[in-house]
Amino acid sequence: MSSSSSNIFAIFFILFSSLSLVLASDPDNLQDLCVALPSSGVKVNGFACKNEANVTAEDFFFAGIAKPGVINNTVGSLVSAANVEKIPGLNTLGVSFSRIDFKPGGLNPPHTHPRATEAVFVLEGELDVGFVTTSNKLISKKIKLGEIFVFPKGLLHFQKNNADNKPASLISAFNSQLPGTLAVAAALFTATPAVPDGVLSQTFQIPTKEVNTIKAKLAPKKA
Repeated sequence: MSSSSSNIFAIFFILFSSLSLVLASDPDNLQDLCVALPSSGVKVNGFACKNEANVTAEDFFFAGIAKPGVINNTVGSLVSAANVEKIPGLNTLGVSFSRIDFKPGGLNPPHTHPRATEAVFVLEGELDVGFVTTSNKLISKKIKLGEIFVFPKGLLHFQKNNADNKPASLISAFNSQLPGTLAVAAALFTATPAVPDGVLSQTFQIPTKEVNTIKAKLAPKKA
């Protein structure tokens, strides 16, 4: 990533973080710190707080999205999350991030974030992005280095790298510490217990045989 794009990203990071703290989707924090303590097993619309005496700088640090991830799947993209599960210090702060890397032709398939609005910032390449409203209108655009696009909370959306020979990557920012992701195809065809074949067949107007074919293609690969 060039120094100019790094500077643009830094400005974006600061602005979005500031806005998120003012317009957070998650409940406001009632104390300075509430570093997540998942090991407690207690959840009250968030994680229990770590004893402040044991809080360190590492609770607020994460280097996991500094470099491109290794893409090894059929859709050609990889999402690397930087949420409260990776950065305990985000607990109660109402903000999180992800990095998404794309191979040439890679797709981040249609999905929703039920708990957050998402803003994406292009680090490399060009991407076709879009979301669908509840009136089934597609809002889409091609975005390139340094540009931002916003996906409203809960709406179905996607990102696609249409380049034949160039990778692409972006940073996503969310106004939730844990926005959640519901991938449409995976949710419908790989749910446990399974969504009945008859429901899927009637919904998509395809034979049951085709439903089973899709399920087999989307099934998690065994190690």
